[in-house]
Amino acid sequence: MAIKSLITPVGIDTASKAHNCQANAKHRIEKGHVRLKVRNGRSWDHYCLACARNIIGRDIQKLIELQESLSSVPAPLGHIKAA
Repeated sequence: MAIKSLITPVGIDTASKAHNCQANAKHRIEKGHVRLKVRNGRSWDHYCLACARNIIGRDIQKLIELQESLSSVPAPLGHIKAA
């Protein structure tokens, strides 16, 4: 059985044309600027670096909190404790 991931496909690329950030329309991503791209169904959402840093930081904090919540739950008998 394959292990699922909570992380959706993401990447960093260069904008081929100018457009607005999808998190904040006041943020403009110019052609040639580096941006975060996040898979959204069959297409991609694109974010400026300022918004990308906020999104990544917030999601890292959520994952840390989830990990801490799981570490306080006792494992059922017969199961190997995760590292």
